[in-house]
Amino acid sequence: MPDHDALVVGAGPVGLLLACLLTQDGLRVAVCERRTDADTRTRAIGIHRPGLEALEAAGLGDEVLAEALRLDGGEVRSRRRTLASLAFPPERPVLILPQPRTDALLRARLRSLVPDALRDGWTVRSVDPADDVVRVSVDTPDIARELTARCVVVADGVRSSLRADLGLGWSRRSGRASYAMVDVAEAEADARAVLHCEPSGLVESFPLPGGRRRWVARQGAGEQLGAADAFRGAVEARTGIRLDLADDVQPTVFEAAQHIARRIVRGRVVLLGDAAHEISPIGGQGMNLGWTDAVRLARELVRALPERMPDLAGYERDLRRRTRIVQSRSAFYMAMGAPAPIGVAVPRELVIRTLGTRPLRRWSAGLITMQGL
Repeated sequence: MPDHDALVVGAGPVGLLLACLLTQDGLRVAVCERRTDADTRTRAIGIHRPGLEALEAAGLGDEVLAEALRLDGGEVRSRRRTLASLAFPPERPVLILPQPRTDALLRARLRSLVPDALRDGWTVRSVDPADDVVRVSVDTPDIARELTARCVVVADGVRSSLRADLGLGWSRRSGRASYAMVDVAEAEADARAVLHCEPSGLVESFPLPGGRRRWVARQGAGEQLGAADAFRGAVEARTGIRLDLADDVQPTVFEAAQHIARRIVRGRVVLLGDAAHEISPIGGQGMNLGWTDAVRLARELVRALPERMPDLAGYERDLRRRTRIVQSRSAFYMAMGAPAPIGVAVPRELVIRTLGTRPLRRWSAGLITMQGL
């Protein structure tokens, strides 16, 4: 008999959620994570309705609702003018909770279900799918060993080495840009998000729990916003807002891109989360999409394992369809915040104004909150 019904590679928010769902339904699950400690980077912060439903399915809905900040709404500005203002209906809230806290809740939930399911410091070196079992070579803190599983779910992120080793491919999709990000204390707490779609480039501002706010600025050609003075100067030049940002604070610079694996399933091995698709963080839907993928995958695996591996062709088709939708939305959001000459910025402002008009306001809010996904 294999050691596990399912082995998950990667203890990010998507891999952890899948492990919780499978364990709740009685499958024997292990999660191998190469890091020896939790990832403390803030990273994803937005939880939409589909993501909240996935967390509720894993038994974490109440904890998330208790800790997260609920956005009152959002507005889009350009050239010091408000172009559109949206409110999020109660049935489709936008919640803000930094990823380290979400990860901690998921880790605690998994440990409450099976104390030894999470194996920190276990690095998966190779995956060898056979007819009825997958052999997994793992380096543990003590020794190298081999594990076996009925199914392996690879959820080890955008730079997945296993995806490459398995020859599953990686196709680029539209939407690519460079950004800088920093979290700062906020003197007067405000639960609204603000997007500045300026001719000189996007500036985003999101409230965080605990009286802080996240600022994100798109880097234009030749711009380097990885130093406090450069970031502060760019935000002030674009929006007129001067941040109270200490000189020793170093903004995080990141590249936003979009990809999808050419194949999601190979026999008894399945890609999940960022290993399956990279979604631009502009729009905040990538983690939520990964969670909805996990819910659908868990449903298929629970129905079949341990007796057999399910046919996941339908799951893969559905994943690709929803990924196309989310990536198209993210590419649109990125285009709305790209640096542009005034001849392009003015028509863009008209589009934003139109999307914020009363007839389209609810539809626009649904687009942002992942309605239909």
